[in-house]
Amino acid sequence: MLLDLRKIDPLINLWLDEDVNYYDLTAKIMVDDDAVAKFAMNAREPIVLSGLKIAEMIFRKMDPDCTFKTTRKDGERVDTGEAFAIITGNAQSLLTAERVALNLMQRMCGIAGLTAEYVREIEGTGAVLLDSRKTTPGLRMIEKYAVVCGGGRSHRLGLDNGIMLKDNHIAVAGSIKAAVARAKSFAPMLTKIEVEADRLDQVKEALDAGVDVIMLDNMSNDEMREAVKYVNKRVPLECSGGVRLDTIRGKAETGVDFVSVGRITQSATCVDIGLDDA
Repeated sequence: MLLDLRKIDPLINLWLDEDVNYYDLTAKIMVDDDAVAKFAMNAREPIVLSGLKIAEMIFRKMDPDCTFKTTRKDGERVDTGEAFAIITGNAQSLLTAERVALNLMQRMCGIAGLTAEYVREIEGTGAVLLDSRKTTPGLRMIEKYAVVCGGGRSHRLGLDNGIMLKDNHIAVAGSIKAAVARAKSFAPMLTKIEVEADRLDQVKEALDAGVDVIMLDNMSNDEMREAVKYVNKRVPLECSGGVRLDTIRGKAETGVDFVSVGRITQSATCVDIGLDDA
């Protein structure tokens, strides 16, 4: 999962416009125009890093000449009290950018850390953790990047990244067989087709229709084991629906190839990161 900095730059403008509006009244009053400051970004709890480049872009948007030096990389674990970035530049500008930069990193590190917990739960099962499209509007690329920093993988960045035939698509088409046939007739050559199945007979119909991936939606662990046995590695199987930290291990042990979890982006708690005088 790579960051498209071209798309992130206009987002930074929106975030700063929201927070600053015309100018930072406090910084303008309290700090001389030519004052220089040096700040450290510190972890106030154990975190998994994500968003360093975006934080740098935010500070540079306010002060293009500032220096942003990091001692760690995205995806690395940082302990409480560790300084992982040093920013030096115009004091007014850095103080104005502080909250936006911290907000983004706190959110991204929170997602990365929660993702890492889920990844640890399924170690040794052979299953891969996937995210979903259950992201904050406007922040999808950023939140999905944070998932990758935590050791997960992205399912789809958007609706144009693959064909997912869910129950309503199948109902409109009349059957799984008809839906898959229609999708194949129009899909670009390299585009995969995935079908959602919540019953074993649907798994069999999807496999017969020649799909690329089958999603086992809200099935019990026993049902998923039956599906895994029947499919027998002919196509990858994805487990989805109601996956929690306390249930993911059992689901992964059924033999599915992927487990998708909306909670890693929906329910992650922001971590505590500070910007302190260095």
